[in-house]
Formats: sequence, structure tokens, C-alpha cells
Amino acid sequence: MKNIRNFCIIAHIDHGKSTLADRLLERTNTIKITEGQMLDDMDLERERGITIKSHAIQMEYEYEGEKYILNLIDTPGHVDFSYEVSRSIAACEGALLVVDATQGVQAQTISNLYMAIDHDLEIIPVINKIDMPSAMPDEVEDEIIDLIGCDRTDIIRASGKTGEGVDDILKAVVTRVPHPTGDPDAPLQALIFDSVFNSFRGIIAYFKIENGSIRKGDKVKFFNTGMEYDADEVGVLKMDMVPRDMLTTGEVGYIISGIKDATEVKVGDTITHVSRPCTKAISGFQEVKPMVFAGVYPIDPVDYENLRSSLEKLQLNDASLTFSPESSVALGFGFRCGFLGLLHMEIVQERLDREFNMDVITTVPNVSYMVYDKHGNVKEVHNPSGLPDPTLIDHIEEPYIKASIITTANYIGPIMTLCLDKRGELVKQEFVSGNRVELYFMLPLAEIVIDFYDKLKSISKGYASFDYHLDGFCPSKLAKLDILLNGEPVDALSALAHQDNAVVLGRRMCEKLKDLIPRQQFDIAIQAAIGSKIVARETIKCVRKDVTAKCYGGDVSRKRKLLEKQKRGKKRMKQIGNVEVPQKAFLAVLKLD
Repeated sequence: MKNIRNFCIIAHIDHGKSTLADRLLERTNTIKITEGQMLDDMDLERERGITIKSHAIQMEYEYEGEKYILNLIDTPGHVDFSYEVSRSIAACEGALLVVDATQGVQAQTISNLYMAIDHDLEIIPVINKIDMPSAMPDEVEDEIIDLIGCDRTDIIRASGKTGEGVDDILKAVVTRVPHPTGDPDAPLQALIFDSVFNSFRGIIAYFKIENGSIRKGDKVKFFNTGMEYDADEVGVLKMDMVPRDMLTTGEVGYIISGIKDATEVKVGDTITHVSRPCTKAISGFQEVKPMVFAGVYPIDPVDYENLRSSLEKLQLNDASLTFSPESSVALGFGFRCGFLGLLHMEIVQERLDREFNMDVITTVPNVSYMVYDKHGNVKEVHNPSGLPDPTLIDHIEEPYIKASIITTANYIGPIMTLCLDKRGELVKQEFVSGNRVELYFMLPLAEIVIDFYDKLKSISKGYASFDYHLDGFCPSKLAKLDILLNGEPVDALSALAHQDNAVVLGRRMCEKLKDLIPRQQFDIAIQAAIGSKIVARETIKCVRKDVTAKCYGGDVSRKRKLLEKQKRGKKRMKQIGNVEVPQKAFLAVLKLD
């Protein structure tokens, strides 16, 4: 146990966590030659060049004649996957805080750092990418010292590309990160921090042992669910899973026990022995709070059960996904899913398609509101269709967030304009260092759900970094906006909007849909309505056959007769015809500018 070190790598997006992890694996001979981001094994991760999942791996390192076991967890940097980071931190005693030498400290660096300090981790600051021509290591060092108050000598300069400073990092991990503490003779307590589904072996749970030890063949019990299993196989995680006969206190490993049902494994649960159980569970992680809600429906209603099992298997691997069944008039049966952000929603959609072959329709994302009626009752509403009758509503409260935006002073003007347009309120601003300013805003969550982050990045040329946390609910004047196609409401497109913006939004949605819905044999009226009042309308003209083409000359009444007949036919068609809304129309409505 003395020679075990558990640590993770935390940083902002694109500061080089995964590349640095590759160099550490090479240096400890865990793998011979890396092919770039070895730990990112999902197709999506490789394509997009981002880490989505935390990846645990064991390395062996010799220092001053002693062998050390280093358990490294590489974490994602995106705000949408911050839950993954919190879970990784819970399984470690130290953290490498990586900062890009060309960009300096950014919003996510600060938020992940605070998370690590809350768990009392030993922080090792590393400045990465010092080989870049535009690197400013001295300025970045000053920023780090201001941030965590360490000595200048504690900061390691490294390069994930050239491998410079990798030895210093490994030495620092061995000498500065404390070894795990715990009692090997106490009853078994192991914290599950991740799980994956394997179609051949069932569910594999990853854990860190806090106290006690576990052997192959032991009868174990999951504390919170009360389920009992046999430990068919235990082992450690290298590039592949390596079976072991026994794992003891402080080690990170996996357990296979033939679990088939996805609901039986909860991330944050405690594993203990049946014969000698521990008295209490390890305090797990805070429950994840979804930020964005959207309906996910199968294209073919027959696939409903398949979609359920796919979401359950995906939830194993991505504990921040929450879902509950719901039904819609237009789309049939589906699920209401909670995501941490729009990127997370996109990734889940993509993974459903790739890993489980599920084609789904996603509705317009929205947030949850608190509706107070005149009798003093409170109801949580996720979907505009769940709103009670307007005459019964006393007031509606919507969630607000406290946002921190770090940017250079040049972009303060456009960012303020953007936030004020989104009904934001400036709380304070302070200079971080040199030319960098931190702005604090109170913003309605509904306004930032759709494309706020993308706009922020484009107006600040990618410099502004953004971090937020939920701050509570505030009363707001909201109106339900319905979209009608030929007088029929499309509930997947209905939205809750602020009264001041509702008419403009309705008009823009109608214009957008006019471009996207294909022409039919009959006229299609697209209307936006607030309550029973129509606030905008567009008409898609029908496709007409030229019925008068065969009339050469003759009396005009012949032509008129044919046109009248066509008109009657179109009218009849309109009564029986239904309008298919393509999936891209749902997605395009999200990106309204």
C-alpha cells in the first residue's frame, strides 16, 4: 500500500491531458509506442479529438530502487462532462493540474481545481506545451501562483509532444502524492466509480478499495442495492484487463460478477463482503443535476423497449444521463432525458446510433420550471404540454444560473451585449491577471441551453471560457408558444418563452419551418400561437399540376372548370393529408439566430 499512488489529470479543454497521459504510459513502459490518445478508445472520442469518458490505467515505475504502482485516471475537460471529473477525483489522492503555456488559466481549470481541493487532493501544477513558439511560461507561472499559492519551484514545465518534463512529473507523483490510507484487515469497503457493459461478460464495475481486501471467488454484496454476487474475476486495469487473485487496500481494479441487469449497479455504491459486511457505505458522489431536458423518441414505435434497454446500458457507462418515460401526441411513446448540456445531448444521440443502432427523434431541449397555481400548489413542469390551464396559474419560476466568464479585456463589450440580450444581469467583474477579466452574470438557464456557448466562443474568437452552476429559481413572465401545422399543434416544437421574446421567436420559427418542410400536394399553413392568439403565419404553397395544358384555345369557361375541379381536389386532400416534419427541422429550430 505504501507504494501505491492514485492520481488524475485535470485541466481545461484542449490543454493536453490525454497527450500527456500518453507520454506517461510510454515512459513507464506500459505501452511501447503510442498512436495518439491511446486512452480515448471510443470512435467518437477519436473523431472529435475530445475525451468523453474518464479512463483508468495502471502503470509501474521504479524510483530510487523501489517499485511503485501508479493508478492514473485521465479526465474530460468539457463543462458537459464535469460529472466524470468529480467521480475520478473521488477515487484519487492527488491531481496533476495541467495548464496550457499558450493560454494560461481558464474557467474550467479553476472549477476542476476547486473540486479537487474540496476532496483534499495533493495538487501538482504542470505547465504543458512549453515547446510552442507562442508559449508564455513565466506569465502562466505567475497566474498559477496567484491561483493556488504554491512555490515557483513546485511548478513543473513539460511538453506532451516532445516528452520534456515527464520524468519530473513521475518523480513528483511518487514523492508528493500521499499513499492511500486504510486498514487492510478491516471489513471490505470499495467505492464503485464507473461501470461498463460487455455483451459477453455482463456488467463490469470499476472500484477503488478504501479498506479491506477482495479475492477471486468471494461472495460480495452491493451495499445500497443489497444485491449479492460471486466475484467471478477481479483484476487491475492496464491497456487490457489483467486478472489477479487478490486486490488489497488502496488498489484500483475491476470486478466481473455476471450481473445482467443494468439497474443493479449504481455508481457511488459500496462493495462489501456478505460474511463480514462493513457497517456503513462510503459517502458516494453528489447526485447529478441535469441541466437540459429533451424528449427522445424512437422513429419506429415498435423500438420503444429496445430504446429503453439501450438507454439503461448507456447509463451504466454515463452516470450523468437520467431518463423517465413520457408520451407525446405527435411522436408516441418515448423518454424524457436529462443531459448536462447540449454537447452531452449530441454525444448521447450519436452513441445511441453507433453502439445500439437506434434511430431517434430528439425534441427541442428545454429546462424544468416550477409552476405555482392559485391554490398554492407547486408542480415541476419539464414540457410545455404539461402546463396547467393558464387561468389556474398564479406565477411560474424558472431556473437561474450563476455564470463565470473569463476573457481578455478586448471582448468585454460584445460579451456583455450577448449576456444582456439573453436577459442576463451583471453581478460583478474583476481583473484576474494582466489583461484578463472575470465577469459574473445571473442568467436564466433556458437562454443558455441552446446556442449560448457557441456564440460566446465565436464573438470572443475562442478566448472566452465559461463555467456555471445552478443558483435557484426566480419568478418570470413566461408564455407557451405553440406551432400549428394546418391547425394541428406539433407538441415536439412547442416551447416556453419569455413574453417579450415570444412573438419574435414564433415568427422566426415559422420562417425557418417554411424553408425546411417539403412542399405537398396541398397548401400548408404554419402558425405560431400564444394561447388562442395567432402571432405569426407562413404558408407553404402546394405543388400544382398544370391541368389547363391540354386546352388549346376554346372558351375560357373550360379552363375555369378544370381549375375549379383541381381546387376542390386540393381542399379534399388537405382534410385527409398529414404533414411529415423532417428530423432536420427539429434540429434547425434549435439553431435559430
